[in-house]
Amino acid sequence: MTAELSDASDAQEVRRVLDFAEPRSVGAILASFRRGAADPTSRSEGRWGGRWWIAWPTPDGSVTGCFVQESERRVTVSAWGPGAQWLLEQAPVLLGEEDDPDGFVPHHPLVAEAWRRHQGWRVPRSGLVVHALVPAIIEQKVTGAEAFGAQRRLVRRYGTPAPGPGADLGLVVPPDAATWARIPSWEWLRSSVDHARSTAIMRALVSPGRLEECTRLPLAEAHRRLRSIPGVGVWTAAETAQRALGDPDAVSFGDYHVAKNIGWALTGSEVDDDGLAELLEPYAGHRYRVQRLLELAGIRRPRKGARMAPRTHLPR
Repeated sequence: MTAELSDASDAQEVRRVLDFAEPRSVGAILASFRRGAADPTSRSEGRWGGRWWIAWPTPDGSVTGCFVQESERRVTVSAWGPGAQWLLEQAPVLLGEEDDPDGFVPHHPLVAEAWRRHQGWRVPRSGLVVHALVPAIIEQKVTGAEAFGAQRRLVRRYGTPAPGPGADLGLVVPPDAATWARIPSWEWLRSSVDHARSTAIMRALVSPGRLEECTRLPLAEAHRRLRSIPGVGVWTAAETAQRALGDPDAVSFGDYHVAKNIGWALTGSEVDDDGLAELLEPYAGHRYRVQRLLELAGIRRPRKGARMAPRTHLPR
């Protein structure tokens, strides 16, 4: 990959042009960071191509980022705010520059077709563990609508307006670790986040620096560190590692839908987590790659019956 970095040290906007050796799909990669269609931290113009906006906290402060798909292999990244230079430096890795699909061999026709259709997708690596972990905990054991609504309410209440043009677009930067830790218990409840999940977040944020150190650890050790936090299990650690650590093998075991969907797609029958582990054994090292490719291809089992109703955690 080659990169051209604009000389804009004194300007509000800084820009970097990335030229990848292989196709790269901005939308397919960044979609995993979006928490529902109304996520105030993300905005897209065009499905897999086009222009994608993000508003994130970084080690250097808040940032608005804009990713433009110029061609199959070229992406322009613009950034505003205190974290702008950090985002430009992180952009190649965020878009999968460190992801190595060598050794990935599709053993099923559907996986091969999904890989052919989404050859521009790579496992991202944001390098922001708290940013990935807190939403994952909020999403534990509830419907997507409930989790995304809770995330949206908390971000709008405790986040900050995005720098530069992000504010005009209505984007909001999520709270940093210190701000998440200061949210009172009744505000979690008001946002339909029960005590078990808010307590897990508070425990995780006792030492946010230790969490961010996971980006420098071997993946197995990073998973162990994440799972040492009470309330953080296999699923939550995997959901975090998929986004923050670029782990191509972090399957979402324990998910209500993942095992059933993959089992139905590859065998015609739903399977449980044990069945999923056996089914994905030939893909060891790339098991999350299979999960995400099938998700991007829109392959899901037919759903029958009533959906799970959102719960309320407010006292009556």
